[in-house]
Amino acid sequence: MPLGYAIPVLVLALATLSVLVPPGRSRLHARASFRAGVVINEVPQLAFYLLTASTVLSIVSGDVHNAGGWIAVGIAVATVPGLAVLFLRGLRTHVVAEDFLRHSGITSAPRRRWPWARILVAPYYHRRHDVQRIANLSYDPGGRRQNLDVYRHRSRPAGAPVFIHFHGGGYSGGHKNSQSLPLIHHLSSRGWLCISANYRLQPTFGFRDHLADAKQVIAWAHEHAEEYGGDPTTLIVAGSSAGAHLTALCALTQNDPRFQPASDNPDTSLTAAVCLNSWLGEYDPTLDVPTSPRGYLRADAPPFLFVHGDVDPLAPVADTREFVERLREVSVNPVHLFELPGGQHGFDLFHSPREEAVVDVVEAFAATARVPRPRCAAANRS
Repeated sequence: MPLGYAIPVLVLALATLSVLVPPGRSRLHARASFRAGVVINEVPQLAFYLLTASTVLSIVSGDVHNAGGWIAVGIAVATVPGLAVLFLRGLRTHVVAEDFLRHSGITSAPRRRWPWARILVAPYYHRRHDVQRIANLSYDPGGRRQNLDVYRHRSRPAGAPVFIHFHGGGYSGGHKNSQSLPLIHHLSSRGWLCISANYRLQPTFGFRDHLADAKQVIAWAHEHAEEYGGDPTTLIVAGSSAGAHLTALCALTQNDPRFQPASDNPDTSLTAAVCLNSWLGEYDPTLDVPTSPRGYLRADAPPFLFVHGDVDPLAPVADTREFVERLREVSVNPVHLFELPGGQHGFDLFHSPREEAVVDVVEAFAATARVPRPRCAAANRS
């Protein structure tokens, strides 16, 4: 048996199976499904290319010459329908997104051509020629964990609304240049000023440090966005996983004196919140303040959009559904939940059909939350 061919085939087959079978209560299965699903579930076409190329190469080169080799070929062929199912699930997200926008009352974003070349060939490539990244600006003198990146259109438009993103990683990992980059680059190309920020991590730092950093980023945007063409009159904060936990906390504790990051009481207000693959649990129940967003539900909460995969193995969608219902009971503003069919926990990492549908929904929500700029006197006279 050609082990150099059979072992990768077996690994891809088991990874595909672990994603197709919804994770149950087993934490081991959930972790395995997540790790396999980070790539297989979102960009199964890459696994298909690898299977096809390696199978053809092995047959042509004569490596498949016994029963074991042909069994490996059979496993590869049997894996292809599973990969096709995963790809079609991702494609179906577009239809679900249109239905969600129609029933939620959010006006659809302008139709756009999806970047199919990237989706099919280079889903991990995020840069755009019309977007400029200004990297590693300091929002507090704490080193690289208190740096942020600014993304803007190369035409440098003035008065751009502001979009901030916080990465995930369980508060112990992650980096500002790793998650939701398709969304950040797209919004920047549409005239938004986008900010992606690091924050201090465990085990050296804790709950109040994370939250203080996030609020300091918001305060930095209020103070400095105009220097880069931004107008923080509209300031939307988003986050992935633990970053969504941080986002919800920021949205529900705006300008709360208990959590202001500096003595000069900076502005930490925001316009709306977007929570992607949210973790919304209790960070540390031993502290003297609630450490879950559930402890800060309020009537004047800003508009919220939650985006969550319906088979997320790490942060079950049922927890987000419960949080959304509780927030809807008290908030006077809209609280939306967009569930992704077949979506797992890492849906925002690549240019996939699922992530492109998410980009469309977030852009449409952001447009509804945008505060119109007052027209100048000359415009008012015309």
